[in-house]
Amino acid sequence: MEHEMENSDEVISIDAIAALAARAGITSVTMLAWRDLDDGEAGGSELHAHRIAACWAKAGLKVEMRTSMVPGQPERIWRDGYSVIRRGGRYQVFLQVMLEGIRRRWRNDEALVEIWNGMPFFGPLWFKGPRVVVLHHVHGPMWRLALSPLLARVGETIEQHLAPPLYRSSRVLTLSDSSKHEIVEQLHLKPANIDVIAPGIEDRFSPGGTLAAVPTVVAVGRLVPVKRIDVLIEQLVATKRQVPDLVAIIVGEGYLHDELAALIARHGAASWLTLAGHVGDAELIELYRSAWVVTSASLREGWGMTLTEAAACGTPAVASDIAGHRDAVVAGVSGLLTEPGPEFVAALVRVLTDSSLRAELSRGALENAKRFRWGRTAEAAFQALAEVAERRHRRSR
Repeated sequence: MEHEMENSDEVISIDAIAALAARAGITSVTMLAWRDLDDGEAGGSELHAHRIAACWAKAGLKVEMRTSMVPGQPERIWRDGYSVIRRGGRYQVFLQVMLEGIRRRWRNDEALVEIWNGMPFFGPLWFKGPRVVVLHHVHGPMWRLALSPLLARVGETIEQHLAPPLYRSSRVLTLSDSSKHEIVEQLHLKPANIDVIAPGIEDRFSPGGTLAAVPTVVAVGRLVPVKRIDVLIEQLVATKRQVPDLVAIIVGEGYLHDELAALIARHGAASWLTLAGHVGDAELIELYRSAWVVTSASLREGWGMTLTEAAACGTPAVASDIAGHRDAVVAGVSGLLTEPGPEFVAALVRVLTDSSLRAELSRGALENAKRFRWGRTAEAAFQALAEVAERRHRRSR
């Protein structure tokens, strides 16, 4: 019955999107994203774009996504009703898209969605139709973690100083109230122009399965600096000293794999702490269901999608107290939030050793997860785009 209700909710949202599109005169949407869902480093941002694009396509819109190339993969594909063009290198794609946008003859019924993932596509300079910007979070210190000092300074300058004036009048969509606060405080964009639209949760994430026989912690994320997997490993090693039968599994791929594997080996933790790499959907769900707690020590997140996925399976979280996590996790209700260090370890130990607390947080996690549906997310995002289009029509008349 619950699954039928979720499908019914999505149908209602798709019908609503179709009605909004007809009223706003939008038949086609181009979405600009740095990476495609098939990219080896794809994460929550790419899943978010995919789910919205697929929902809009079901509503009858022509949706095209433009991303950077995926090595070894075709340039053009169809996915769940929308088309994807993957062309240009990891850094060249931004200039390529801008030049394509300048040369293209845009029709009056076309709209643009620009996903500003650190580096923007500078849509306000070359697209004059209805447009919204998806900005998950401010990159801030991420630049220095991922790039050389010179490139990091370029990225920081563009994000903090060059781009914000261009986007001052843009309609911006972000995932959480805490991310909105950071965008206003650090990029000085107008609060009135920023909509908070929470992401959804895939229907397949649900309670069931068998809880692990021993205290088990699961973390899911790309093995890249911003996720602070090295910091998490240190926290888990410290937790093991107080919870001797602890088992930990870290799911995800990334260029830091060998470095993190060496760190685990130095701690002599390979027998209980596993880097599982990529796992399939069914295995991921079973890991969430079997875990006693899901965890993340990430430095920056627009939301914390893995935490709400686990919550939908009834698994509470212990996570870093950052923007995004503060909205994905209801502190003290669906999990615990604290910065890495002794308090983070203490929070893990509490949840792993106190069955009453764990049961209470599990109930809170399930209740919190019920709020998030992709159909609602896609409908709210398109409503913002439709409002921009209708406002343009009124001005032109």
